[in-house]
Amino acid sequence: MLGEYRISGRRASEIAADVEHALTTGRLAPGAALPPLRDLAAELGVNPNTVAAAYRLLRDRGVIETAGRRGSRVRPRPATAPRDLARLPVPPGARDLAAGNPDPALLPPLGPALAAAAAGPTVLYGHPVAEADLLADYRAEFRADGAPEGELAVCSGALDAIARVLTARLRPGDAVAVEDPGWGSLLDLLPALGLRPAPVPVDDDGPLPDAVAAALDAGARALIVTSRAQNPTGAALTADRAAALRAVLAERPATLLIEDDHGHGMVDLPFHPLAGGTVTHWTLIRSAAKALAPDLRVAVCVGDPDTVARLLGRQRLDAGWVSHLLQRAVLHLRRDPATPAPAAVYRARRDALLAALAAHGVRGHGASGLNVWVPVADETATAAALLQRGWVVAPGARFRLASPPGVRITTSTLDPADAPAVAADLAEALAALERPAPGGSRLT
Repeated sequence: MLGEYRISGRRASEIAADVEHALTTGRLAPGAALPPLRDLAAELGVNPNTVAAAYRLLRDRGVIETAGRRGSRVRPRPATAPRDLARLPVPPGARDLAAGNPDPALLPPLGPALAAAAAGPTVLYGHPVAEADLLADYRAEFRADGAPEGELAVCSGALDAIARVLTARLRPGDAVAVEDPGWGSLLDLLPALGLRPAPVPVDDDGPLPDAVAAALDAGARALIVTSRAQNPTGAALTADRAAALRAVLAERPATLLIEDDHGHGMVDLPFHPLAGGTVTHWTLIRSAAKALAPDLRVAVCVGDPDTVARLLGRQRLDAGWVSHLLQRAVLHLRRDPATPAPAAVYRARRDALLAALAAHGVRGHGASGLNVWVPVADETATAAALLQRGWVVAPGARFRLASPPGVRITTSTLDPADAPAVAADLAEALAALERPAPGGSRLT
């Protein structure tokens, strides 16, 4: 069950800490089954309630999962081993189409913006936590895009904002409806917060309304939707899909709604908000990471007053605030006419690969953003075959819960002239995997 590793500890906290340490050091493997409560209690000489409490701590921290009579086991992707660490190496001479990063050549230089930010007044304890001009700019932008009025806050990126909203409104054990396939970091975050992901299928227009309704009716207390540039599929909410989702939420106003519009500034599709007069608690988040620089770690969110007040209250107790130097740098870049507008370039690169794939009869998805998602029968074999041909892509397991397999191809740095070569190699790899093996069986 555990190989040579033996769990130790007398208290629940000690037992849980020992399991986590074994996992981080490699003595315990993801997916390993844990001993039944009574068996481990007898082995350690403790009360079964102590082991039960230890397992509950591990479950709340996203380390293990329980399956009723089938017992407890380490999650396939525990919170202590996030999916983003499971990357394929990029050998010499290969092209990295797996990272999901924006093109550095389309990001503005940070030196002038940081110099301008440093010239501002010194910020001390007790000063306002956000730059008033930055909030004013975002407030006007939110209003122009049809978002409802609300309170504003600045966080350290989109994931930080999502985590703070979830902790402000939910409790461990609550279920959250999430896109599937979806953002791997978010899928790791939920169990780390003790929350349960409820997967919702996605097409090019966003989450399927009937599936969202089913997840909420089954007990999910929150819904997280990517407005545009969905990772990994590139899905973007259309006006019709947004209207259908608003209708679903109108019948379930107690749902906590989180809209992640991290694609703002690097996509050229319109924004269609979901929040409005239906749900009571909601947040819309816009991050500067993809359009300006991942290292800036600044996101601004608008939401209902109670949720934002809870977010700011907790932020005040830990990080305190987001550096005003970074906030001013974002404001400087947003107002600088020399800041690149990369949306058209990203669209051209994405469309070039989609067209090249279609010419080979391969269906890809990528309505917006930096990536193209290609459904495949065997994502591991497909990624390995492409690696042999000099292309590194991301296997879809990093982004999936219950959805079919696929591979994610980052097109942000892919020259359109190279798209036919990628498509031809992918089509050849898929055809090879479909061919019968020497014994007559297929390779997939």
